[in-house]
Amino acid sequence: MTPAAGHTDAEIRSGVLFGLIAYSLWGVFPVYFKWIEAVAPTEVLVHRVIWAVPFGALMIFARRQWPEVRAAFVDRSVLAWLTLAALCISINWLIYIWAVQNERIFEASLGYYINPLIYVAVGVVLLGERLRRAQIIAVVMAFIGVSYLTISGGVFPWVALSLASLFTAYGVIRKQVAIGAMPGLFIETSLLFPFAAAWLGILLLTGDASFAAGDSNQSFLLMMGGPITVMPLLLFALSAKRLTLTTIGFMQFLAPTLQFFTGLYYGETLSAAHIVCFSFIWMAVALFSYDAVSAGRRKPSQT
Repeated sequence: MTPAAGHTDAEIRSGVLFGLIAYSLWGVFPVYFKWIEAVAPTEVLVHRVIWAVPFGALMIFARRQWPEVRAAFVDRSVLAWLTLAALCISINWLIYIWAVQNERIFEASLGYYINPLIYVAVGVVLLGERLRRAQIIAVVMAFIGVSYLTISGGVFPWVALSLASLFTAYGVIRKQVAIGAMPGLFIETSLLFPFAAAWLGILLLTGDASFAAGDSNQSFLLMMGGPITVMPLLLFALSAKRLTLTTIGFMQFLAPTLQFFTGLYYGETLSAAHIVCFSFIWMAVALFSYDAVSAGRRKPSQT
């Protein structure tokens, strides 16, 4: 049965709407981090974790998912996997925040463009999957683009590769655990919470915290890191239940595209090397998407 099977037209339309909102929010994330760019990336990460926990708890309560959360907390194997996932996603968040605050939005968007291609490559290496010809060409094109940026641009795109690799690792790890998106994120942020709270406590004691330092607007924005983290994931979870994987696959490229245009808006330098690199990446994405649609049409329907 396909992911969208059994859903009404109204449910599918709502799924598309939820998905578009989720990926649009992820796409304009740089705007939020630009608003608080005076705050150190580590403190931004701390607040993102701290305020995600109570807001996530409200979502868990509203969706009656506490039994799933409790079951995960008493399962050592699940908890171990989610601890590793929390480590990957927290480092991913920190690098992304740093990249936005240091005028590396283009490189961050590049990371999320190549993420699906790296995910496919990992499937070959770790799971023994076989690539179709179009997928091979897409991966090679992405490799050429990144290599050109590294050689001609004179800068190794570590931000893009780190973000893509960490998010791929996060996805692979989460596949090992039978848990929903919201309960999983709640547990991950709960595991990180003690460390985040301790770090914030140190910053407050030493007077180095931006939070509660007299700027109420900035403090409010830092607190909003919780819902800003949780809401897109909730909308994505609702969307994924209503749509096919092919549709979700298309929509995932909306976020890095919006990030790219956000980089243009903030006046980041788009060098010739960047243009060549992104041209290869966009062609790879187009080929990758076309192949996914073609494969979906060839696949016999399942009941």
